[in-house]
Amino acid sequence: MKYKSQKVAYWFFALCMLLLVLQIVYGFIMGFARIGMDGLHDFIPFNTARAVHTNLLVVWLLTGFMGAAYYIIPEEAQQELVNVKLAYLQLISLAVVGVVAVVGYHFNYWEGRKFLEIPRELDFLVVVNVLLFLGLILATLWKGKRKTTTTIVLTMGLLFAALLYLPGMIWFDSQVTDAFFRWWVVHLWVEGVWELIMGGILSFLLIKLTGVDREVIEKWLYVIVGLTFLSGILGTGHHYYYIGVNKIWLVVGGIFSALEPLAFLAMALFAINMYRKGEKSHPNKLAIFWTIGAAIVSFIGAGVLGFAHTLPQTNLYTHGTLVTAMHGHLAFWGAYAMIVLAIISYAIPNLTGRKRHESTQGKLAFWLSNIGMIGMTTAFGVAGVAQVYLERKMKMEFMDVQNEISIHFVVLILCATLFATGIVLYIYEFIKYGKPTDEALEAKLS
Repeated sequence: MKYKSQKVAYWFFALCMLLLVLQIVYGFIMGFARIGMDGLHDFIPFNTARAVHTNLLVVWLLTGFMGAAYYIIPEEAQQELVNVKLAYLQLISLAVVGVVAVVGYHFNYWEGRKFLEIPRELDFLVVVNVLLFLGLILATLWKGKRKTTTTIVLTMGLLFAALLYLPGMIWFDSQVTDAFFRWWVVHLWVEGVWELIMGGILSFLLIKLTGVDREVIEKWLYVIVGLTFLSGILGTGHHYYYIGVNKIWLVVGGIFSALEPLAFLAMALFAINMYRKGEKSHPNKLAIFWTIGAAIVSFIGAGVLGFAHTLPQTNLYTHGTLVTAMHGHLAFWGAYAMIVLAIISYAIPNLTGRKRHESTQGKLAFWLSNIGMIGMTTAFGVAGVAQVYLERKMKMEFMDVQNEISIHFVVLILCATLFATGIVLYIYEFIKYGKPTDEALEAKLS
């Protein structure tokens, strides 16, 4: 049976849809600024738009992960959430922290630390919020009738994500020391523990969508966890090449960065293999699209493109250029955004009782957003390679180079429009499903 407390997940998913829209808006602001259409500069300068864009990405993904946990944990543990009211309180406080942070950025109320701009005062509220979330999840698991590998891996990822946020709150007078520990948060989140969260959600979805035995799927999950920890932790070294640390990081970072694609390759093979083995023809084809798509696109974006520019010999030229944006956009989209959209696509029909599995809008949302993102990645890649050549080889001035490559951002904006159209259609579908109902949750699991 489903569990009524799973309705909490719907409101986390709704918030994450709203934050995704805001992130896209700020992405367009930056894109138009890149081609000289910077009419909002006095109100939203480029550096503010970039901080808001990247921080909204983190917040909406975390919101999606939390929603996924609130949906998955009761079902896997066979136990209602221990306190639904506290879960809603946690959602409200998370939204408040996000709003205050975004508004603060527009008034230059932020830390000057890339990707960790949130003011220190808000850091403490984030910690309280996450502790409340973890308390609810762990208490539910403790009381639950069943402990599964899927929930253990998912919970490990969420717990380690919380613990690794703490180094980012420590103040260092040395910029080198600060940068060293800042990557404990940024890298070990996105190339470490978030992969565990992705693996846990992917495992749950494949169990539900393919009908393959849980034991088979969860054995693969152990392989992914092992590869993630082997490569991801020491792969942090590729951020240390040029910040003044010992040269040993050139060797360690280079070797383990080369191994990082293996974890994403394992996820892709895992998903495709389980889908092929599946005897269950699940009606929710859209959820299957997003699930298998997440595994494949994450391998290309996070694995292949990450490998392409993090080796020392290459990174010497590509570091701090648009090549990073090329890798970052497709990596985040495939590895984390798509898996959040996959769990939403699976959960919403079960929460609402409305089966819109074959809708034209849903299919268009998948294809338009993915084609648009691939186009954006290509535009970033071409602009990045041109930037590397003009700046690092031809020794042109930075702003002169930006003028030369601005044409690529026209292409990027066109592709971003395609991507945004797909997301709008996805959100249209989300709204059209309606709100969760007790009747739907009382029905048998599909």
